[in-house]
Amino acid sequence: MRIFIGLDIENSIRERIRRFMDGVRGFAPDARWTRPESLHVTLKFVGEKAMPTVEEIRSSLTSIKGRPIDLSFHGSGFFPTAKSARVFWIGVHGGPELGQLAATVDETTARLGIPKEDHAFSPHLTLARGGKSGSPRWQKGEGTSAAFRRLEEKLAAMAQPEFGTMTARAFYLYQSKLSPGGAQYTKMERYPFA
Repeated sequence: MRIFIGLDIENSIRERIRRFMDGVRGFAPDARWTRPESLHVTLKFVGEKAMPTVEEIRSSLTSIKGRPIDLSFHGSGFFPTAKSARVFWIGVHGGPELGQLAATVDETTARLGIPKEDHAFSPHLTLARGGKSGSPRWQKGEGTSAAFRRLEEKLAAMAQPEFGTMTARAFYLYQSKLSPGGAQYTKMERYPFA
């Protein structure tokens, strides 16, 4: 079973992002766009695990006693850089509490043998991916920003987008099922904050 741990977003914010995506999608028609209903803030991607390990993770996450986290959604950008863009994202800002929650989730799963993250936590919502992963051009790094070139030009002429604020009151264990139409995410367990 393929799993990850994350935060859900409120429908009002999801709707504002959907309208933004509808307005800019035409500037990157070759990108693979995320379905708005799939948007979430990933705290930890675990990957494919056998059911006994999934159950251990499900149980261990109950030990995390976080507090509600105020989140704001604004700004956009590209990973790794605008010149070699592979991912188009929206910024998620939650102060030190959000980073601490991600670190606690990472520590908790590490105790079960899940490798710790080797890069700094960078909260974001992935809106689109450029190119086709696994293609030779992708691996060589040639032309990876072509899918986003017009979008980048359009965004440079616009004010940074604002999508609103919310308070996260829980985090979730999700199952991810891959399909030709894109990944589908199902909440397996809710972990409320104190």
